[in-house]
Amino acid sequence: MFRTITLCTVALAAFAGSAHASFSSYVIRNGSSGAPGILPNNTYVPGATEFVISQGGMKAGLGSDNLNGLTLGGVAGVGIDRHDDTTRFTAGSGPATAPYFNLWVTDGTNYAVLANEPSNGSFAAFRTTNVDGSISYSFSFADIAAEPVQVYETANGGFNSTNTWVHAAVGQTGNLLTFGDVLGLTIGAPSAAYIAGSGSIGSGAPDEIGTNAAFGFNWIFGDTLSNYVSGAEGYVVSNAFAVPAPGAVALLGLAGFSGLRRRR
Repeated sequence: MFRTITLCTVALAAFAGSAHASFSSYVIRNGSSGAPGILPNNTYVPGATEFVISQGGMKAGLGSDNLNGLTLGGVAGVGIDRHDDTTRFTAGSGPATAPYFNLWVTDGTNYAVLANEPSNGSFAAFRTTNVDGSISYSFSFADIAAEPVQVYETANGGFNSTNTWVHAAVGQTGNLLTFGDVLGLTIGAPSAAYIAGSGSIGSGAPDEIGTNAAFGFNWIFGDTLSNYVSGAEGYVVSNAFAVPAPGAVALLGLAGFSGLRRRR
């Protein structure tokens, strides 16, 4: 299992800016009563962000373009810390284990979202409870090679889909996938025009409401259903990071890697 504070620290030092360095917070979808809350929260640690998901349908994200152009196998690690009290929720439930992650992959023409919700029981192995009660996720995609991966936002996408361009690209049409099957796929976010013009990309896809701007890698708060409602206090998170493997950075080139950062 991937655990490196050093890589996390280097990543955060390399990208000055917001509390989450190269990550940007954004609203994906509003609920019937309004938008998700995205607020500063310094109660637990300085510079944390609180995502308040007060009802089903609300959805927000924390996204980064740091990994665009890399294969999933070229990612050294991704992670995030969560500070609010998770014991107020049923153990193993969505609100107890949030956030989950979405990432966009592409073959240069088509795009799809890959996801693994942390409420999957086996995903608990990649979650650490710290001395102060906070929870940390930290892993590479190679670490979770045996974990199931779901494919969304394609013409044939959806939960338990087995007949998308992703399945065809990895030679697994008709089969459910694991992350080990997709390590060779390239991370990359579609353009706003692609999202707006595609009838297969729904309102829950990881892109910003109104602008359709998208990030390659995303931590997600909320869902279409009410299975990720946070309550009055939201999800309080800090130290989000997404780190390419050193060899992958060399392949991209320092200038290209720096250019992946989106300034908003």
